[in-house]
Amino acid sequence: MQTVIVTGATGLIGKEVASFLSSKDYKVIKCSKSLGHDLTDEPSVKLWFEENPADVLINLFALNHHIEDSVIDSRKTNLFDISLDSVKEYFTVNVVSLFSVCREFARNNKYGKIINFSSIYGMVSPDPFLYEGRGCKHVGYAVSKCAVRQLSKYLAVHFAPNITVNCVIPGGIINNQSDAFVEKYERKVPLKRMMKVEEINGVLEFLCSKSSSYCTGSEFIIDGGYTLW
Repeated sequence: MQTVIVTGATGLIGKEVASFLSSKDYKVIKCSKSLGHDLTDEPSVKLWFEENPADVLINLFALNHHIEDSVIDSRKTNLFDISLDSVKEYFTVNVVSLFSVCREFARNNKYGKIINFSSIYGMVSPDPFLYEGRGCKHVGYAVSKCAVRQLSKYLAVHFAPNITVNCVIPGGIINNQSDAFVEKYERKVPLKRMMKVEEINGVLEFLCSKSSSYCTGSEFIIDGGYTLW
């Protein structure tokens, strides 16, 4: 039985992935801030990975907020009102801590697979039209998720040949959004709908399996075609 660590295991995707992999006879170790794990604390990360060897690491933890409504001005985001500290926080969690987590996994496991998660907003800019009347995606989120893609490629080269590193890039997942948001979002998707959370499972089953043995540094875009135009 293979052991899989799922960070961010109590989030929307994390809960689904942990449940799915458990049903496929993987031993799943859950790691999440809500379970008491602080992945921004390097000594804690070092100790935790020393104590939890695994075959696969799936990184779903991330800082992901909308800009506060107070800095939204009609159709556009007022970038001049965003604090630099808030931008730094995104990089601390989504990039620096991700590097720390990946490094400690590689330090403590001679062989294995790492699967990181970026976002379509690491490929294209969030569209202010989609978020009219509510907080748009923060610039720190978008830029840090772009950095996740490059970090995954860098680690794929430097952890090879014994540890593979790949990156999943999901599109918008249906999750109690307003009807207005869903309608506007779906106009931008060739498949004309948002993703169901369980639709992420297929690519993860492949990446966790021996079938992906020659995949490293690859990006798997699961977005219904959103980023094609």
